[in-house]
Amino acid sequence: MKLFFGGSKAKTTPKDAIITLRENLSMLEKRETHLQAKIDNETRIARANVSRNKQAALAALKRRKMLESQLEKLSGSRLTLEAQVMTIEGANVNLEMMKAMEKGKDAMKQIHKDLDIDKVDTTMDEIREQMDLANGISEAISQPQLFGAEMDEDELAAELEGLEQEELDKQLLNAERAPVALPRVPGSVQAQPAQPQRQAQAQARKASSVSDAEDEDEDAELAELRESMRMEA
Repeated sequence: MKLFFGGSKAKTTPKDAIITLRENLSMLEKRETHLQAKIDNETRIARANVSRNKQAALAALKRRKMLESQLEKLSGSRLTLEAQVMTIEGANVNLEMMKAMEKGKDAMKQIHKDLDIDKVDTTMDEIREQMDLANGISEAISQPQLFGAEMDEDELAAELEGLEQEELDKQLLNAERAPVALPRVPGSVQAQPAQPQRQAQAQARKASSVSDAEDEDEDAELAELRESMRMEA
């Protein structure tokens, strides 16, 4: 029915319009190339006949003028089509940008449908509270503890000083109790450890007698020293 009574034409899309315009531009460019070739040919004819056949030269120049007029009109049409193509392409870019922006707007509306500034503020406050709580827990855990009680540095220093004093007292006491060195046993005894027990006992008694004699000599010397000091006084 549309073929006989007519009907609404199919909607031309920007893409279809651009394709049609570019096809016409291609045709115009080919036409311009053809006209330019004919113009060049008429110019050669005019130059060839300028001296020997002026009528032929003038006819060639007239044809060239008509061809140049057609070429000028085609150039104007081509510029108009090129301007249309650029305008449609720019408008199409703007249209696509608007479509993309519309989709972005719809997506943002969908995202913010169940979200408002009050909910955001509440959530951020809760996040800050939880972060403060986590920091407080970390600080509490990192504090050095001694079975749940704080350590007194002064008390520890006093305890260490007491231990040092006890160690010093032990060293002094051990120095006072150090055994007195016994006289050296004659070499015959050390050289012959396998001597009979009786001989060893005799030598021990002899050594004891020598030690007693030495002690008596030391006592006598001390007595003489005290006596001389009293006399001098």
